[in-house]
Amino acid sequence: MSKASDQQILIDRVAELVEAAKRAGADAADAVVTRSRSRSVAVRLGKVEGTESAESNDMMLRVFVGKRVASVSAAMDGDAQELAERAVAMARVSPEDPYQSLADPERLAREIPDLDLVDATEVSSEQLTEDALATEAAAMAVEGVTKSSGASASASEGGLVLATSHGFLGAYSATRFSRGVSVVAGTGTGMERDYDFCSRLHFADLEAPEVIGRRAGERAVKRLNSRRVKTGVFPVVFDPRVARGLAGALASAINGAAVARKTSFLKDKMGQQIASAGITVTDEPLRRRGPSSRPFDGEGVQGEKLVPVESGVLMCWLLSTSTARELGLETNGRGVRSGSSVTPASTNFAIEPGESTPEELIGAIKSGFYVTELFGHGANLITGDYSRGAAGFWIENGEIAYPVSEITIASNLKEMFMRMVPANDLDRNFGIAAPTLLIEGMTVAGE
Repeated sequence: MSKASDQQILIDRVAELVEAAKRAGADAADAVVTRSRSRSVAVRLGKVEGTESAESNDMMLRVFVGKRVASVSAAMDGDAQELAERAVAMARVSPEDPYQSLADPERLAREIPDLDLVDATEVSSEQLTEDALATEAAAMAVEGVTKSSGASASASEGGLVLATSHGFLGAYSATRFSRGVSVVAGTGTGMERDYDFCSRLHFADLEAPEVIGRRAGERAVKRLNSRRVKTGVFPVVFDPRVARGLAGALASAINGAAVARKTSFLKDKMGQQIASAGITVTDEPLRRRGPSSRPFDGEGVQGEKLVPVESGVLMCWLLSTSTARELGLETNGRGVRSGSSVTPASTNFAIEPGESTPEELIGAIKSGFYVTELFGHGANLITGDYSRGAAGFWIENGEIAYPVSEITIASNLKEMFMRMVPANDLDRNFGIAAPTLLIEGMTVAGE
């Protein structure tokens, strides 16, 4: 069976479930299928350690009776009318929820744009194995690398099929391909680990296994003979790999669900300066070939590009329909399906680049810390308190001087955002992206 015919069967099924719900007495209903299929190969020391193949179509019917709502899982071959009647009966005895509903009809996507999210390339298990082995071999060939923690390659496809009683019927898919490796350099108590990976929607856009492997090996070797440093207050530069974590913390803090629950340290900051004037943040669901692009959200709403933070000022929350209503606002098309509910989430979320190169930011620092790896979960999104184990390199007189490890960096996210300076090296190949970030005045705890 072709992919196109398989998708059409799912479209017909969700439309059938919605019609059955209306006949059973639902005031409104939607039915959704979240689709996924994947294959992956893991290798270590030149041998295949494991292969995995998975496929699923998770189907859900959600019905509304007045302000009451219920959801039930659906099977492809189940009786639609029987399922709908059971869902409606459940809704009638459920407590009222004043915020849950379908998206307003005028907010629904009228056209589904082609965002070039699907690559039809069929990558065989043999090809995945070759890629994983080549990635590991390139990393092990770097002088100083002594062990492999393993390499992998994968190919996957996921998507959404949605029908609503307000007249929306649509589907989309996105593919993803990846390669990665982790290796160890050195011996005994002086061993250091590092990694590299690449993930793209289109197979031809992946970096070569040799490039990924060599970079992972070189990173591990550079970390050998690390030292500890004296405790003090210093400027800290976040490598893009770890800067993405700060962008993720900001995305979580401006999520409407956290604001409604009053669990965000930014809950009362709308329209206020929450970051330095050099910080602008975008969220762009319709970006062509974007890693988190989608033509419509989990409610059928087509999101527009948002600028949640503009020159440091907080401009909007990320909202789904129910969260928006709880806050007295309107959805901006950021709803995602989470089981039987819809919650807000970011799409292609990025801290926009600044004007200086990373070298220029580092070059202006007399003494500071360049972070390449973080440990633990030390960000409290209610208070903003931030404390993480860290490793990286010490900066002296504008130059990377030597590797450091076994230290802790600490501050508060409120202060960190206000002191943040972005470099110009943003890589948009991540759903949550950030350039190199300089943050002045963080506590660095070492010896």
